[in-house]
Amino acid sequence: DSDLSMRTLSTPSPALIFPQNSHSFQNGRGSSTSSSSITGETVAMVHSPPPTRLTHPLIRLASKHQKEQANVDRLPDHAMIHVFSFLPTNQLCRCARVCRRWYNLAWDPRLWRTIRLTGETINVDRALKVLTRRLCQDTPNVCLMLETVVVSGCRRLTDRGLYTIAQCCPELRRLEVSGCYNISNEAVFDVVSLCPNLEHLDVSGCSKVTCISLTREASIKLSPLHGKQISIRYLDMTDCFVLEDEGLHTIAAHCTQLTHLYLRRCVRITDEGLRYLMIYCTSVKELSVSDCRFVSDFGMREIAKLESRLRYLSIAHCGRITDVGIRYIAKYCSKLRYLNARGCEGITDHGVEYLAKNCTKLKSLDIGKCPLVSDTGLEFLALNCFNLKRLSLKSCESITGQGLQIVAANCFDLQMLNVQDCDVSVDALRFVKRHCKRCIIEHTNPAFF
Repeated sequence: DSDLSMRTLSTPSPALIFPQNSHSFQNGRGSSTSSSSITGETVAMVHSPPPTRLTHPLIRLASKHQKEQANVDRLPDHAMIHVFSFLPTNQLCRCARVCRRWYNLAWDPRLWRTIRLTGETINVDRALKVLTRRLCQDTPNVCLMLETVVVSGCRRLTDRGLYTIAQCCPELRRLEVSGCYNISNEAVFDVVSLCPNLEHLDVSGCSKVTCISLTREASIKLSPLHGKQISIRYLDMTDCFVLEDEGLHTIAAHCTQLTHLYLRRCVRITDEGLRYLMIYCTSVKELSVSDCRFVSDFGMREIAKLESRLRYLSIAHCGRITDVGIRYIAKYCSKLRYLNARGCEGITDHGVEYLAKNCTKLKSLDIGKCPLVSDTGLEFLALNCFNLKRLSLKSCESITGQGLQIVAANCFDLQMLNVQDCDVSVDALRFVKRHCKRCIIEHTNPAFF
């Protein structure tokens, strides 16, 4: 999902994130220190620009021969910036302390399209404030080049940090704050309201987030412009346990351009919430409702309204889904490529048969822990889904080596097969290996290696 063309930084440059009790470094003129030993926290501080020539007593002067070989300073600025774009964060930080010219080049906005901060002890709120303040020097109050902010796993992130992003980053396109459980709805509302280009939002594990919506002020001000709509296309709300049907209704009404939606372990979601979703969000390509135990076959009937647009569906451990729900999906979503139905114990060979005959372009299927699926279902898969690349049958008690041989004889492109805790012989596993040479077999048979 990440854009590899973007410059990814894990720490500011030359604003540094230092651990507790790190030693300070001073140049010969007594410039500001680069660390702070405040008890129990890590903070970010911006260095003052280095002098033209380093005078620290520990730095040895280069020999005449070394000076003759050091031609890097002859490169023009645009070439230096291109070189810097390949450096890891810590090296870029060091380069910023070489001289005044390198300091200025290290803060070139083109190197700061992405900010990435990680670590549970980092004072993220202060780090974001320091970074945005420095990046706003050339364009007062706004960071025009900053498009991606990733602060996943930073548990000290609070609403104050998100307010800073909302106020200073109007061109933000991607925000990931997964695992930051201290942020609330109000801060998220500010971000989506003040960053109209935001397309990718990951709030997984943010248990206080129960909805995605515009602020009231933004709704009044911006409704003539885009009809109270949010441009988010990718939304991950995995482990947002408090999300309910009403919140999903609000999300669907405001985020009508959604194409990727992940609601894993949103345990309060029911079929009614999925009905709201299908009314407004008709462009969804990928949907996950894994471990949403209240979703049933009626919810599958609603999801089936996506028809040929749906490519990815995860309904793992939704125990109320049976062959009836699978038939709805298979009948209308003929272009489905990925289905995860692990732990749906109500699925039988009949459901697999209907799926195989209607979704012939299926590439990945997980029907592990479905005890009612047997070799008969595998035969239907083998005779219809020739493009199958990944198949998981983990803990399928009714599967035998005969079913595996039928699959291997027809699905030559198989790349991954999971038969852990299945009663299959070594000969069957060897047969699979001979016919599907690129296949990685995950098994629990100690005799096969």
